[in-house]
Formats: sequence, C-alpha cells, structure tokens
Amino acid sequence: MTNPPGLMISAPASGTGKTTVMLGLLRALRDDGLVVQPYKSGPDYIDPAFHLAAAGRPSFNFDTWAMDADLLGGISGQQDGADICVAEGSMGLFDGVATRGQSGFGSSAETALAMGWPVVLVIDVSGQAQSAAATALGFRMYNPDLPFAGVILNRVASPRHERLTRVGMEQAGITVLGSLPRRGDLKLPERHLGLIQAVEHPDLEAAIAGYAEFLRENVDLEAIRAAAKAGQAAPVHPLPLPPAQRIALARDAAFSFTYPHLLTGWRAAGAEILPFSPLADQAPDPTADLVWLPGGYPELHAGTLASAATFKAGLRKHAKTKPVHGECGGYMALGEILIDKEGARHEMAGLLGLVTSYEKRKFNLGYRRAVLERAMPGFDTGTALRGHEFHYSSIIEQPDAALAAVFDADGNPVTQTGSHKGNVTGTFFHLITGEAT
Repeated sequence: MTNPPGLMISAPASGTGKTTVMLGLLRALRDDGLVVQPYKSGPDYIDPAFHLAAAGRPSFNFDTWAMDADLLGGISGQQDGADICVAEGSMGLFDGVATRGQSGFGSSAETALAMGWPVVLVIDVSGQAQSAAATALGFRMYNPDLPFAGVILNRVASPRHERLTRVGMEQAGITVLGSLPRRGDLKLPERHLGLIQAVEHPDLEAAIAGYAEFLRENVDLEAIRAAAKAGQAAPVHPLPLPPAQRIALARDAAFSFTYPHLLTGWRAAGAEILPFSPLADQAPDPTADLVWLPGGYPELHAGTLASAATFKAGLRKHAKTKPVHGECGGYMALGEILIDKEGARHEMAGLLGLVTSYEKRKFNLGYRRAVLERAMPGFDTGTALRGHEFHYSSIIEQPDAALAAVFDADGNPVTQTGSHKGNVTGTFFHLITGEAT
C-alpha cells in the first residue's frame, strides 16, 4: 500500500491552540475536496472524536510507547483511500516519558519520524516578537533528522506584531505558513479532564466551520499541502482481536472513552458491537457475550446512574453467568458507591466492592503496564497489557482481589491495581493493547 502524504501539527507546549488549528485545517482540506485521514499522537481519547466531526473520517491514535511495530502498522493501514494524513501531537513536540517502552518514549516527534511526516509547529507568540524565532529554531535544530515544515504564528496581537515576528523567523530561516490574529472565541470549552467531549459541545459544527474559515483567511493552505510528505510504507498488520463475539458497549456522555483502533479491530474481526446507554436506563443486550463499560464522566452523572434501575438490574443479571469489564469510569460504575464532588454518596451497580470519591480528588495520569494476576476478557492470566490512566477520582475502599500488578512507564508500582470478583473485572487504566509474545 502506498502511503498518502502527511503532516504532524505540534507545538512547544500544551495550550498553544494546536487543537483549534487542527480542527480548522481538517475541515478546510475536506471542504477543498480532499479525503483527510486524522490521527492523534499519544494516548488522548477526547481529541479523536473532534477529529471525526471535522474530517468526517474516524481518527486513530499512534503511540510509540504503548504500541509495537505490528500495531502501528495496523493503524497505518487505516489511511487507505486518503489523500492526506494530518496528525495532532500531544503536549510539546518532544515531550514523552523517561523510560523507553516497546518502541520509544511516546513523543509526537517519534510519531512524525516513524511516519516520515514533517512538523508544523504552532507557536503562541503572545508577549514576544522576534524572540519567537529562537523557540522555533531550537525546535527545528533539537533533532536534525526530524523533517520541519515551518510554523503557524498564533495569537498575533496586531499587524506590527506580525511583521516583527516574521522578521525574526526570516532571519532564522524558518518558513511561516500562517499568522492567526488573537481571537478569544476560538478557545474550546474545557473541564477537569481537558476538553469537553465532542458530543457535549453546544454547537460543534458551527465552531469547526468557523475555525476552517479562520484558517483559510490566515494560513497558506497550498503551502501546507505542499509540505506534506509520505514516509516509507510499512507492512499492514491486523488490529487487535475482539474479546468476545457479541459485545454490549456502554455509549453515552458518561461512558465514551474507548480507543478507536480497538473498536475498529473488533469489528474487522467480525465482532458485533451492541451499544446501549446507561444514562437512558437501558440494559445491555441480554444476548451479548460480554458487557464492556468504557471510561468517561460517571462522576458528573452519578445521580442519574444511581437511579437507572433497568440498567443496573440488566448488568447484574448478565454478571451472574457472563463477563463484565469496566475501565476507569466504567470501573467506578461497577463499584458499590461513587461519591460526587459535593460529598453525596450514590449507589452504583455493586458488582465490585469499590468505593470511589470525586470529592477527594487526586490527579492520576500516565502510561500503565499491567501484568494480569487473573484473566480478563480477551487476555489470559500472566498477559502484560499496555494502557493509560487519566482521572481525578480516588479509591476510598477496594476490598476485592487485585486484577493485576500495575506499573508506570518507568517501572514503578502503581496502587490502582484494578480488581475482580466473580465474572466482573475492572481497571482504572484504559486498555491500548496487549504486549506481543
């Protein structure tokens, strides 16, 4: 398979506006008649839903820490039929973990190198002018092997500010691909886990159309298209196999975070995905072989979930004879009690003895490597899994047996080991893949 040309949209740091640039670019290229394949570098599970809305094509994560070459090849295979690939980086361009994983440190620069994609650096030039060129030059020179397309200047205060900044870039030999005037209405709404979910945006289509128009007015789209390059085509491998044939998948505003490559792989292998909504008090399909509760925001909907009698009864009935698995928010919903930010206690499904609290918040973030001490759907005892954890809720009680020995990216033990009881398993990390054997 011949790879289409691609680009990596990155930045020196988080908060520079690269997501709004990414969404505007995806939509502008799509409006020009191109088939655009979006990607996200790193473990973010919110941005791909925004990418789908902008490009009209599912977005996938590339993760050079968690994924081996076979899985990266399988995800690369999703480019089929695309005219151009556009990836959004995570954090700063070179930010990753301290310890090498299966493939690398997990930075956006690694993804760009692996795919042969030049980097477009979005730089927030607020409070500086010619000095921004020193930042751009440093990023271009930090790894000379990394192809560098140029910069987009963001949050430019005035024509004079733009002129001075461009002078610095010209002196440094940096190509300026666009200059975006400062506009307060271009910021996406956020909450405690970053951006709100795409399904919750009050008018996402209008927002994305506005971003596209803004980019078209201020960015050289032809130059960006010309800068895109295709790397050497990698062998295409299958995506992960499904953990069951018929999978009842919770899917609503409380349960929405599942990595797209997993669902695509499950469907490609013939599994049937049976969505249901706990918030609408829907029970999982009684013919399902497995119930899977993804992560999301159950802490924001605890009262509704506590009163969802049909959902909880159906879940309990299923768990008597067949497996149930929850990750992060899904794990919390399988427990006895969820305590919300006001300290109110809400009864969850009670399939695990877990008690979690969003009132007593603690930031938990990072890659996870877990060695299973008990089988879970799709994986045998002793299997090593790779995943990512991102939540603020704390465990108050966890009386059940540990599901796995869990470690961070540097090999340090993690206290959130997951748990199991009967046919029910749960983890606080989001599954990315099982390690190759």
